[in-house]
Amino acid sequence: MEELITKLSNAHGISGSENNIRAILEEELKPYVDEMRVDKMGNLIATKKGEGPSIMLAAHMDEIGLMVKYIDDNGFLKFVKIGGWYDPTLHSQRVVVHTTKGQIPGVIGSKPPHVMKEEDRKKPPKAEDMFIDVGAKDKEDATNMGIIIGTPVSMDREVKKLANGKITGKAFDNRAGCAIVIDAMKQIAKLDIKATVYAVGTVQEEVGLKGARTSAFGLNPDIAIAIDTTIPGDHPGISKNESALDIGKGGAITIADAAGRGIISAPQVVKWLVETAEKNDIPYQTDVGDGGTTDATAIHLTREGIPSTVLSVATRYIHSPVEVLDLADLQHCSDLVAKAVLSVNDYF
Repeated sequence: MEELITKLSNAHGISGSENNIRAILEEELKPYVDEMRVDKMGNLIATKKGEGPSIMLAAHMDEIGLMVKYIDDNGFLKFVKIGGWYDPTLHSQRVVVHTTKGQIPGVIGSKPPHVMKEEDRKKPPKAEDMFIDVGAKDKEDATNMGIIIGTPVSMDREVKKLANGKITGKAFDNRAGCAIVIDAMKQIAKLDIKATVYAVGTVQEEVGLKGARTSAFGLNPDIAIAIDTTIPGDHPGISKNESALDIGKGGAITIADAAGRGIISAPQVVKWLVETAEKNDIPYQTDVGDGGTTDATAIHLTREGIPSTVLSVATRYIHSPVEVLDLADLQHCSDLVAKAVLSVNDYF
């Protein structure tokens, strides 16, 4: 699992540019499914055929990033944010600029504090005041490097080990979910599964749950589990009133998110996952959140409605280049998914 999440996290794929991640999923899933295809939106759909209920396991492939919107006369790149960034997180980061000629490094720069007015130094930096420096001499030089309007940009970070089974890296939201789906399908392939399982790598979750909406419509599964990350309340700056979750204590089964504006999970799906975890001594947590949403929000409202929930990995510092998770949680989530699929006929 550590090797898998490292491979996925170190790869690059912002919303709308998920090709690299999709290729990894294709390679990893191919031995364990009966067929595989890419739909018109770019979602990867890997199917293990069965006769029982159909189950959609959805994990979004995209990460938040940036996109070039303008190249100035001196060769500096202005950008827009793709996905939900907190602007100060971007300041002084190294980035990878994905040009038409390949990847090149860059850094995010801004006005030096030494020449700022006192009142400006007290304000958090804004993305609109930042730019990307690739070392270009001028606009022509940047263009000759293969940089064009619309060039995607991602963070230049690689996974590192921390103490006690924890790791840090970029894009655990949601390469963690991708790793869980891959590992779960490996387990499912060895079990006597009667259900049909769709392992779906969705696109453009971070910019509107777009791939989940179209893939769920096309598949129309009987049940769906979105596999993602969520916020724990176990570090300074956040309280258990804001999140009751801890990293390292098992996957989080969502009862409701966004205070019910996202998904209020189907009770039978929640029961299925909770009872499966308890019967198999798999650690789990339950979660009620008032913050963001996941692919499940789009999936459960598709067609006449698809009974759904979310299984999440509690992950610190989400939507930053230094996210932190516990490897044990990845395995616990994978084990829960596999065991749940095995028992699905007892519930649906």
